Amino acid sequence: MSETVKDQETVEFPMARSAECPFAPPPGLVRLHDEDKPIRRVRTWDGSTPWLVTGHAAGREILTDPRVSSNVWRPGYPHTTAAMKANAGQSLPSINNTDGPDHAHWRRMLTSSFTRRRMEKLRPAIAQITDDLIDKMLAGPNPADLNEALSLPLPSLMICELLGVPYEDHDFFQAHAGVTNALHKTPEQSAETAATLRRYIAGLIEAKMANPVEDVLSDLGTRIKDGELTLEEASRLGHILLVAGHDTSANMITLGTGLLLQNEAQLALLRERSGDAKFVANAVEELLRYLTIPHLMAKRAVVEDIEFEGETIRAGDGLIVSLLAGNWDPEAFPSPGDLDLARQAAHHITFGWGPHQCIGQQLARIELQVVFSTLFRRIPTLRLAGDFRDLKFKEDSQAYGIYELPVTW
Repeated sequence: MSETVKDQETVEFPMARSAECPFAPPPGLVRLHDEDKPIRRVRTWDGSTPWLVTGHAAGREILTDPRVSSNVWRPGYPHTTAAMKANAGQSLPSINNTDGPDHAHWRRMLTSSFTRRRMEKLRPAIAQITDDLIDKMLAGPNPADLNEALSLPLPSLMICELLGVPYEDHDFFQAHAGVTNALHKTPEQSAETAATLRRYIAGLIEAKMANPVEDVLSDLGTRIKDGELTLEEASRLGHILLVAGHDTSANMITLGTGLLLQNEAQLALLRERSGDAKFVANAVEELLRYLTIPHLMAKRAVVEDIEFEGETIRAGDGLIVSLLAGNWDPEAFPSPGDLDLARQAAHHITFGWGPHQCIGQQLARIELQVVFSTLFRRIPTLRLAGDFRDLKFKEDSQAYGIYELPVTW
């Protein structure tokens, strides 16, 4: 792109990443921080021109404004793909597309299942599974694909444990999660994969209602018995949790490992301080900031005129808050392009902000803390196998990542 962002009236979104720096945001997105305002119009795949918010403080402010809506049926909502737009009319209310009291109702159905205390109780199991998977990888072929050996199995095993989903079904739900997050799926594929997963979850919930145990699907079954949810509503919640609960964490493990293997000084620091729980927790926050796996979110529809950062945003306009751009805002994170595991980065917005913050973020943090404190301690010689330029990054997915990460030791 030869001309500067300022020379363009309306830039295209999303923008292409640099092949030389695929871990970093698109150069065009970074350059928007040079403008006077953290908001501007962009053009998306269907020719619509929603507002794009790129500032950290501006993003947090607008995501807490009741005049913007997560409702995908609202006029102006900036759908990510043609499939999502085509199927919006069939979307039913749930935790991810409602606002205000309705959203609070849906969130209340899950809060007791995702308390910090309940998540911390899983830490020993996460540590054991991580060690077991590393043992298996070390005993197997060298090189290995870290994505298949560790990144996918760990969060899949944990979300199965938490929800009460049989892990032996992981190939089935991982394949459908890939379709869910793909940018190039057809409307038919989108509708079919959602219906298939919801039927699957509904069957599990019905079984849990007959024989409840301590897991989330049993909790949802209890809500059904108490008249707070229908089976269809509960299956929608289970569907969202199953997809989000393993795919984003898996991508974060693979992408984070790839980034660390390209930053020798920071990797050496992590190895040196892997036994320092506070340092590791802080390092994870910096990795979450730097990489921002949900790189194409969050989307909103404007329901009432808003005067914001010198612009008038009209009801019926679409709005995109770039969590990735906000996490690379130099006003919030000086020298954002420098990976600094000692940086105080916990105010990042990778998990969103406001009422729609990710409900499973504590589980994700614990998984990442365990993995990044264990992997490089257990395998101090871990390194990339092959040419970095051969890695295929997931620019065609809502959840950024790397399809395969060949490693050796």
